[in-house]
Amino acid sequence: MIEELVEQIETRFAALGEQMTDPDVIADRERYAEVGRAYSQLEPAAQLAAQWRLAQDDAVGAEEILSQEGEDEELRGVLSSARERIAELEEQIRLAMVERDPNDDKSVIVEIQGGAGGEEAGLWAGDVYRMLNRYAERRGWETESLELGDGKYTFAIKGSGAYSVFKYEGGTHRVQRVPQTESQGRVHTSTATVAVLPEAEELDVQLDPADLQIDVYRSSGPGGQSVNTTDSAVRVTHRPSGIVVSMQDEKSQLQNREKALRVLRARLADLALAEQQAELAADRRSQVGTGDRAEKIRTYNYGERRVTDHRIKLTVHNLDQVLEGQLEDITAALQADEKRRLLAAQAVR
Repeated sequence: MIEELVEQIETRFAALGEQMTDPDVIADRERYAEVGRAYSQLEPAAQLAAQWRLAQDDAVGAEEILSQEGEDEELRGVLSSARERIAELEEQIRLAMVERDPNDDKSVIVEIQGGAGGEEAGLWAGDVYRMLNRYAERRGWETESLELGDGKYTFAIKGSGAYSVFKYEGGTHRVQRVPQTESQGRVHTSTATVAVLPEAEELDVQLDPADLQIDVYRSSGPGGQSVNTTDSAVRVTHRPSGIVVSMQDEKSQLQNREKALRVLRARLADLALAEQQAELAADRRSQVGTGDRAEKIRTYNYGERRVTDHRIKLTVHNLDQVLEGQLEDITAALQADEKRRLLAAQAVR
């Protein structure tokens, strides 16, 4: 079984390598980019397959010498180590070959808003926004604010692979802390909901103008001299789905309209995916839930400086670092858990 898988990896990787140097492929920019992505995605598995071959050779060599020359403690140790390494590599190869989410390479749109907890929930939503924004910067991705304020934060994270990292942030984030407005020093529990949507290209989601109701109105809140003087704010309603997106951050009506359409495309693409693969896809509503305190993917406890991810029962005691965007270890644990669950599901089929 593993031998066949290793052979498939080696054959496919060699074929992709040849295509990367094929003049016809190089001349076709779209095809070359596609082959390049496939090569990059398969490369980690190919490296593991090469290591597996070496470990196999070590084991076979040690067995042959032992059978010919008799027992040798040092060789027995080499054989034991090689077999352990082979077992480790076999699991890593299977995990590396788990089918990837087709959205993993995409940029994302993130929507954050306060859930349960009143004013404190709105403040916590701002803290979650800053945490995820800093995490994106640490990963080297560009962020773009789409709508900020009134306890709601919508922003884009642009870069290849953003969805593969930020999809694990979708859900209810619960905080336990003493609010600044609390005079008695009592700990309050509040939540913020996060929806992470793979950004859809215009080719992915075709918007029929006849399905759209676009209203313009005067923006409110901070924004400079244009506020309340021009109809720059835009509200887009998608009649078939009932999805409504409003934007007012920009002074230009055209810019607000374009931002609203980007968010609408992402929501529609997410909705379509949920309908097609209800058991696998985390659509916006299942990510966000109701924002109730009992619904949570992660808890941030200020008193104990503790962060617990309830999906994988992982607890770390570096709250300050996590809030500064140091989420790499949590993401890695969630990615490993997802791969193992997908591998188990594939084995059952």
